[in-house]
Order: sequence, then structure tokens, then C-alpha cells
Amino acid sequence: MANTLHIDVVSAEESIYAGEAEFVVLPGEAGELGIYPRHTPLITRIRPGEVRIKPAGGGEEELIFVAGGILEVQPRVVTVLADTAIRGRDLDEAKALEAKKQAEEAMQSRTSRLEIAKAQAELAAAVAQLAAIQRLRKKR
Repeated sequence: MANTLHIDVVSAEESIYAGEAEFVVLPGEAGELGIYPRHTPLITRIRPGEVRIKPAGGGEEELIFVAGGILEVQPRVVTVLADTAIRGRDLDEAKALEAKKQAEEAMQSRTSRLEIAKAQAELAAAVAQLAAIQRLRKKR
């Protein structure tokens, strides 16, 4: 297919997605990014949130939660190197709520700037994961 791009989403543990797509939308460091075929080359950090992939030839949109990482865009290839990546169908709301609760408690009990920053990052990831779960519920 001439008007598609190849998407790879990988984490340290495994390859989460590899395939042809019409477009991909993901949380860039400065805001949401929409990538289509023949996009200008780009390398940027991504923040916690959801990666939405529209497979080539139709089909249901794929949703993958990422907890941050790096995005590399070439005209026909998009690579997402995620710190953590979880397929939408594998997201666990109870775990995400518990992680949010622990991060909020950690923010209250920490005193050093480093500990507070770490707790804030954990909280942001948990909140983004819960938002991805809510989006999946609306699709069903």
C-alpha cells in the first residue's frame, strides 16, 4: 500500500505492535502528535499516554498505553521506543488505581526534590493509564 507507514512500538520487554497503518496519534512532549505517511523526519520524547494506531485497510483502531519514551519518525516508518508499553486490552484498572494512590501518598511523605519528582512522574503515568482505560470503555 503506497499511502501507509510502518509502525513499530517496542518496550524493553517485547515488541508490542508491528504493522502497516494509515496514521498514528501519540502524546508528544509538547502536545499530541498526528503522524501520517511522508511525515517530516522527527525525533522527540513522548510522555505517558495512549498511542492510537489506525491499521491499514480499515479495521479497529489499536490503543497502546506508553509510560514515556522516544519517538522516531521517518517518511514511511514510525518507531516508538517506550519505557513501558501495555496493549489496551491488557490494561488493569485496579492496578492503575493502586499505583495512583501510592504515588499520591509518596508525594505527601517525600521531602527531597528528587523523591517528589519521581512521585510526580509515577502519578502522571497512573493518571494517563486511567485515561486510556476510560477511552477504551467508551469505544466498547
